[in-house]
Amino acid sequence: MEFVVVSIVAIVVSGLTFFSGFGLGTLLMPAFALFFPVEAAVAATAIVHLANNLFKVGLIGKHADFKVVIRFAIPASIAAALGAYVLSFISDLNYLMSYQIGGKEYFITPVKLIIALLMIVFALIELIPQFSNIQIKDKYIPLGGVLSGFFGGISGHQGALRTAFLVRTGLEKNALIGTMVTSAVVVDISRLIVYGITFFSKDIAVMEQQGIFNVILVGIAAAFIGAFIGRKLLDKVTLQGIQITVAIMLLILSIGLASGII
Repeated sequence: MEFVVVSIVAIVVSGLTFFSGFGLGTLLMPAFALFFPVEAAVAATAIVHLANNLFKVGLIGKHADFKVVIRFAIPASIAAALGAYVLSFISDLNYLMSYQIGGKEYFITPVKLIIALLMIVFALIELIPQFSNIQIKDKYIPLGGVLSGFFGGISGHQGALRTAFLVRTGLEKNALIGTMVTSAVVVDISRLIVYGITFFSKDIAVMEQQGIFNVILVGIAAAFIGAFIGRKLLDKVTLQGIQITVAIMLLILSIGLASGII
């Protein structure tokens, strides 16, 4: 079941990332979290995210504005490493409370609660029109990198903030997307180093037993397909309605995560 869910989500969301503020991790992380511990889900999503962004760099990276990439991605990569260490810390905290429904026990943990709250915030950014009208000055691009990278390190949700800051650089569509995916690669490498030191190094045997690496490979393949389709549709599609739909789905998933059901 996990192979089907992850592959479908990866194809659809990977395609949407070409013209949506959301990143691949927005819905792929909750898809992994349906079957694996949430901290492992964040790390697994980062692997798929990196592979997918490397593929997209091959498709459109030549259009990137590397001056903007440097100003955004360097502070973002440092903040992403810090966010990843924060995730490692909160994932070791004991659960806050538990409850039973139908004889099954559910646990509300700090890591799930924090990530759920971040999911709600980023969903609201997409749903509330006033956020799209906020004007961000060019000098704040490094700050955007710090914020995007930090939250990306904690939960994988960085696409909305990355888009919010970079879309106001005045770059044309292909240059903007090339800049965003190139910046995302730098952030992914940074946080994956930390995830490797923390989650993968101590839990790799358990993860292999649960089959997470096979699911990751399926997710990568599906994300490649989605990215290829999205690149073909880039000049033809506007997806404001789909952005709203994804935001609502994200709110529903965040409730499930915060309540311990997911």
